[in-house]
Amino acid sequence: MHARQCLLRVTALAAATAFVVLPAGSAPSAPKTQVWIDVATHSMAGMPDMGGLGGFMMRKMAGGNGPQGYPQSRKVPATQGKLLDIAMYNSLKPGVAAEDWVPAGLDVGKSLPLLPPPTEESRRQYAPDKVQDVEVTIRQYWGCGASVRPGQPKVLTARMKGGKASAEGGLAPGVFVPDRDIDAEPKYALWPNQKNDKRVSDDASMVGTHRISGDGVPESLKFDLGAEADFMPKIALSTRGAMSDSIDASWQPVARARGYFLAAMAMQDEHHFVVWSSSEVAGAGAELLNYLPGSSVDKWVKQKVLLPTTASHCAIPKGIFAGEGGKQGMGALNMIAYGPETNIAYPPRPANPKQAWNPEWNVRVRTKSTATALLGVDMSGMRQQRGDQPQGEQPQESGAKKLLKGLFRRN
Repeated sequence: MHARQCLLRVTALAAATAFVVLPAGSAPSAPKTQVWIDVATHSMAGMPDMGGLGGFMMRKMAGGNGPQGYPQSRKVPATQGKLLDIAMYNSLKPGVAAEDWVPAGLDVGKSLPLLPPPTEESRRQYAPDKVQDVEVTIRQYWGCGASVRPGQPKVLTARMKGGKASAEGGLAPGVFVPDRDIDAEPKYALWPNQKNDKRVSDDASMVGTHRISGDGVPESLKFDLGAEADFMPKIALSTRGAMSDSIDASWQPVARARGYFLAAMAMQDEHHFVVWSSSEVAGAGAELLNYLPGSSVDKWVKQKVLLPTTASHCAIPKGIFAGEGGKQGMGALNMIAYGPETNIAYPPRPANPKQAWNPEWNVRVRTKSTATALLGVDMSGMRQQRGDQPQGEQPQESGAKKLLKGLFRRN
């Protein structure tokens, strides 16, 4: 079993007892037609953006050969560049195809087809993996600063032996983030899809008039998006320092950002992992590398779970990634800049709260910018198929490629 898969499984198993699933609160009746649009920008620190070629290379490293369908903007790390996901639920005609007529500035043609996911996807059966014996130790750190703080790390050792799980120690509980994502289900019409998965160009813009048409779609479903709903700039992230040192991460201010968050994971060997985040609160982790509503961002900035927009650097404590005996580990640092969220409903909400309001449709647009920096990796080792190996000698897979496979592999 892949080491990262082991880590995820035993961590989930050990953490299961630390969380309580809260019942969903009652929600007001929703409009009959709803549209969710996710707008993301992703960059890789220290690597040139090679457009479609770069995306192809990343997919090959990750072991993915097919088209990248919905959703693609929620993945971190992601393909470099601009990423767009569109989902529509029309209760009048669930799962029926529609057409999204987009502004010329999006540079993907006049329209994008919205299609339900292939039916065979929902019917496909997956055989469970054989549970193998494994032992994984995870050390958890948090907070910006060159030195490890008192009380850190929290340590969890999780074991799976003979099909039975056990654990010693524990990690701090994670931050509860409500699930606001739309998954690929037959009742939705989605883009990208099996008919059209065209890459959004680096010059693309969401600004302008959008209109969705189709069987059962309200004729009034037409809306304008401004700069607040456009793709955010790339994060100019850079890191300095070896794995055994304090690593300094720095960046330039990101326009329209409401807050920042950084999280890193390093693999010292197949059985020893380290996780760290920029939060002043223990437990915050990869669950925050996703779109967040503005109210949550503002609250967590005040609580120092997230970094304010005035922050421009964060130091990772010295030596937390170094393996025993000076062994060099590998890791990745992910960063997110949370952007604005736009909500549009038709007809608009009346000024008088006592007046009845029954909107025909609503649109939600979420924005973010993310970046990934590889740690402890010699980027020069990523040269592939250069033709400079001696005849008969197979090219060796670099540590960078192995790490990327682990980071991008779907579970």
